[in-house]
Amino acid sequence: MKKIGVVLSGCGVKDGSEIHEAVFALLAIDRQGCEAVCMAPNADFPSVNHLTMEEGGVTRNALVEGARIARGNIRDIKDVTAADLDAIVLPGGFGAAKNLCDFAVKGAAASVHPEVSRLLKEMATASKPIGAICIAPVILAAVLGKELSPTLTIGNDAGTAAEIEKTGARHQECLVTDSVIDAKNKVVTTPAYMLATRITETFQGIDNCVSELVKLI
Repeated sequence: MKKIGVVLSGCGVKDGSEIHEAVFALLAIDRQGCEAVCMAPNADFPSVNHLTMEEGGVTRNALVEGARIARGNIRDIKDVTAADLDAIVLPGGFGAAKNLCDFAVKGAAASVHPEVSRLLKEMATASKPIGAICIAPVILAAVLGKELSPTLTIGNDAGTAAEIEKTGARHQECLVTDSVIDAKNKVVTTPAYMLATRITETFQGIDNCVSELVKLI
């Protein structure tokens, strides 16, 4: 059974992984007859009250929070290598842009969590497929932009697209239910909640993304 890594950044759209996107990725992986390997950094990040949408003044651990989505079946990303996986996918959520990297603050000058960067570079070197959902393609741009110039999408947000282009990556507009496939670099991305107004649209795009990702294995 093919193993597809799922990189989580916490649990919740404002301070971690977007839960719908993460669960849909897991569902899509299972629908393809593959096994999901959930992982997250073992690091603490500021949390947000999802009722008030304000920071609560406390921190939460991304690995512990990600375990909520993974039902406890999760690994510290530092213990995962490309040899363990056949492909990898990164759900969105604000945690992707502020926990896994600091794109939310620095844009094109963003740095990426060292273990996330290491694993993505290993996957690219091994020519293993990489998928990213919603805002998470900015992580791929920050890690792989200068070297590989991958073609990515976050939908059609002009400001974010411009920052992606500054990294050396190329942005392509995309419908919410579709995905952009960079066959040369084995990268597949989809807009999800960057564009979605309905939960069904989010699932359609993610299901499409994972399906195309599996084809590249």
